[in-house]
Amino acid sequence: MTRPLNLLIVESEPEEARDARRGATGRSSGETYVETLKGLAPGARFAIHRPQEAGRPPEALDAYDGVFLTGSPLHVYHDNHAVRANVDFMRAVFDAGLPSFGSCAGLHIAVAAAGGTVRRNPDGHEVGLARRIVPTREGTRHPMLDGRPAAYDAPAVHGDEVEMLPENATLLAGNAASPVQAAEIRCGAGTFWGVQYHPELPLDQLAQAIRRQADGLVERGLARDEADVEAQAALFEALGREPDRLDVAWRLGVDREVAEEGRRTAELGNALRHLIAPERARRGRG
Repeated sequence: MTRPLNLLIVESEPEEARDARRGATGRSSGETYVETLKGLAPGARFAIHRPQEAGRPPEALDAYDGVFLTGSPLHVYHDNHAVRANVDFMRAVFDAGLPSFGSCAGLHIAVAAAGGTVRRNPDGHEVGLARRIVPTREGTRHPMLDGRPAAYDAPAVHGDEVEMLPENATLLAGNAASPVQAAEIRCGAGTFWGVQYHPELPLDQLAQAIRRQADGLVERGLARDEADVEAQAALFEALGREPDRLDVAWRLGVDREVAEEGRRTAELGNALRHLIAPERARRGRG
């Protein structure tokens, strides 16, 4: 009898940020990952681990089939306990040969663990959407981006970016705001796939993230006032409720890559099928 898929969600979100996010959306970043992955991997088992709060996950690493690293406000160029704990844990994941995937800060943690660097984006935040992401030549052939078109948009909320990829990394996609939007990293015995954007994020939670950035958006001139921010957030909520609303998609300037959940979560489904499943089979677990 095939045992259920066993996935570890690594949440680097600090406690205060986690509480604030739950207050706004009802879920922490790790809990959002679990809910999204449940739709892609019915019957899977999930555990959430926070390296900055607990030294060991619920089971030994080799008990898991794959690892997913969430986004968070963590800045990996800061030298503090939370950063060291998450980077050290990711090094253990690489050493264990576990296939892994991460978004936003999850990508940054893997980059730092493998020897690359991350910085504050000198051009400012991407808030709402990462626009016109273009796969590289390698990206057009890479299974993580299977099904993505020649250019696409994706939910994004970040102020940091990858400055330099580590050795044994492959750039898979970028855009004008952040040259590294998707990458593969091979380190030790492990393979990591990561994106700067948020394929796990439902549009209603993206709307709440935009609201939480209201002051910064006004300060940067991206919105005239909080009413502008609220109007933009409300459009994302409306599209999340009714993905077929062409009028809302037109006002946001998006297509089905953002509107349809199955398109928005493409990288997660690809990671489950093309990264985690083959390694699970190789280990005789599936």
